[in-house]
Amino acid sequence: MTDSRDRRITALNQAAKAKSKNKTRDADQAIRRLVKRGEPINFQAVQREAGVSHAFLYNHPELRKRIEHLRGTRQMISAEQPADADNTIVNTLTRQIADLKKQHRQQLQALRDALERAHGENLDLRRELARRGIHPSSNVASIATTS
Repeated sequence: MTDSRDRRITALNQAAKAKSKNKTRDADQAIRRLVKRGEPINFQAVQREAGVSHAFLYNHPELRKRIEHLRGTRQMISAEQPADADNTIVNTLTRQIADLKKQHRQQLQALRDALERAHGENLDLRRELARRGIHPSSNVASIATTS
């Protein structure tokens, strides 16, 4: 009976370690995603992103230290950058997008005009062929047989 109990305890310990390892991996990936998206790093954000508890993050010294470090680093960076820097970047990008849209509309209109001219020329040529009594579908067959 002791052997069975020991096996169950061992299995439970292994399951707990695996669960903890998975949660640690999830928290690490959550931190990476938050950093990549430029979002603030704090315990609540990591908890929400990783689906783990505050207690889990606080009880894992390596995760806790990393979050505290990133939280401090992020605050220093935001304090160093003036608020206008974000507005300047947004305004510049907005202006570039507007210019590209305008250029796109102009190119699209030029293509539509060229297509309209080509359709007009095609129609004129078909009318000229019809006036001469030449039918384009029969003409293709006669050209193929004479070659």
